[in-house]
Amino acid sequence: MSDLYISWDEYHAKIELLAVQIYRSQWEFDQILCLARGGLRIGDTLSRIYNKPLAILSTSSYGGKDFQERGKLTIANNITMTTATLGKKILLVDDLVDSGVTLARILEWLKEHEEFAVTEVRSAVIWFKAVSIAKPDYYVDFLSDNPWIHQPFEKYEKMNLGEL
Repeated sequence: MSDLYISWDEYHAKIELLAVQIYRSQWEFDQILCLARGGLRIGDTLSRIYNKPLAILSTSSYGGKDFQERGKLTIANNITMTTATLGKKILLVDDLVDSGVTLARILEWLKEHEEFAVTEVRSAVIWFKAVSIAKPDYYVDFLSDNPWIHQPFEKYEKMNLGEL
């Protein structure tokens, strides 16, 4: 597996490219639902750009050495949001679609939770890997060689507080 290293400047530029792509599609949405942890920064930025409320759903599927081992997908029981209800038209945001399992399962999860009454969901990520079983609606980079992506904030996962 190859490695792809991303700087903070590249990361922010890609979020802006994603925002432009969504804008050019002329699709109107009510709310952004980001998947934490990877989608938090992207969701926050898009929420500010579009002036739309942000909701957060925590998920986890990576662990092990350097958080590079894919395991069982865990989905939080609740969505955190400041609105009374989740919007009808949701922009689902994450950092990447790797295997596609998380994206596919979250789309099912939203359908299973009829109390949200979501009528349309579109997904947006920065990176879309060729091995994925699910294709996002919006993405910046298609990665045919399936590299391991080293994002700029990952340094904190390996940092000892004494190093600060």
